[in-house]
Amino acid sequence: MIDQKFIDFIKQHHVLTLATCDEGKPYCCNCFYAYDETRNIFIVKTNEGTRHTQELRQNPHVALSIVLETEERGKIQGIQITGKAVFYDGDALHDATLSYLKRFPYAVLKPGETLAIEPDYMKLTDNRFGFGKKLIWDNTKK
Repeated sequence: MIDQKFIDFIKQHHVLTLATCDEGKPYCCNCFYAYDETRNIFIVKTNEGTRHTQELRQNPHVALSIVLETEERGKIQGIQITGKAVFYDGDALHDATLSYLKRFPYAVLKPGETLAIEPDYMKLTDNRFGFGKKLIWDNTKK
């Protein structure tokens, strides 16, 4: 079960940093995202011509980061995530695409495909609960 603090933080933001790796060379990009808490997936729209999409076709393992930008130490918040990228098809694709377009309706104008990121580990840092306070959700040991 995922602590509600993770969900609340994720839903307060709309841009994540996506890290991929190809042949030992890391790369990162920023993506708008929608989060489906019932399926615990991050949904992004991507394009086949992008470096991260090409790398994900070879290696679906990813890392994500979402942060609150602040200079006040007492308000620092951020989440680091690892997981797997999945290119959905059929009904799953349709549902994920609708979730994304509901949050970003203008994305209907941009060609591309829907990508889901299924997290297996999340670490939330939130200094409002105490300096360096971290919550962990770990689903890597299934």
